Amino acid sequence: MTRREPDIENGDLRGVAADMNVVARFLGVRDLPALAAASVKRAFGQPRADVMVLFGGSIIAGGDVLADAMRADVAHTYVIVGGAGHTTQTFRDRVRGLCPDLVFADDAPEAEIFEAYLEKRHGLVADLLETCSTNCGNNVTYLRDLLAERGVRCESAIFSQDATMERRMIAEAEKEMPGVRVAGFATYDVRMVARDGCLAYEDAPLGMWAPERYLSLLMGEIPRLTDDENGYGPRGAGYLAHVDVPDEVRDAWERLRTAFPDSVRVANPRFAG
Repeated sequence: MTRREPDIENGDLRGVAADMNVVARFLGVRDLPALAAASVKRAFGQPRADVMVLFGGSIIAGGDVLADAMRADVAHTYVIVGGAGHTTQTFRDRVRGLCPDLVFADDAPEAEIFEAYLEKRHGLVADLLETCSTNCGNNVTYLRDLLAERGVRCESAIFSQDATMERRMIAEAEKEMPGVRVAGFATYDVRMVARDGCLAYEDAPLGMWAPERYLSLLMGEIPRLTDDENGYGPRGAGYLAHVDVPDEVRDAWERLRTAFPDSVRVANPRFAG
């Protein structure tokens, strides 16, 4: 049976929007205030990171973030990571609808789709593509292995992932790449508002999730980050380093779960790494 997204056009929409924004601010880490040399120098002590990585799983606007980073010269090496996972066909279909002039294979992995977008829209090409990973966990381990295989120095890195998964990606790097200093720069920073009886974005980037899907993505992350027997931390599956979830975030998540009990996204075991 296909799982339906939650119905969020009911109830206290202002309260729902406020709680979604609390959870989103926690998940969508932006350690750098801007993709600029000055910000990178404050984070790493030098104006360029060793590596900048765009991860598959993001909306297509992530390609614009990578282009901004490349033009600002914030890293020595630029990498796009992403194979084919449980959302990849949806991503392919979405990109074809938004960008019908892009050329990529019907079975293209996410990294190749982002590369096609980067080249067509910005005239830029990444240094490396990783096209075999299927989930957030092996996004990081395959990246690590690719950099080692190519002899790429990586003591500092900027990670750019969909805002709903940015904190998890950094926690996975803390476990799998412990010698690397990572600064997060989520691919978007949006704010939900109640408008005309509906939830809406103040300013939606290209390819932004429908509000129902966005809620589902936000809700699925907190159980994964919770360090207990059901989570992905050391006390559970062991996929990532310990993450402290603030009480404010957990309270907002609990209110959303009470309002939308079917909103928590579960992992698809077919794409486990």
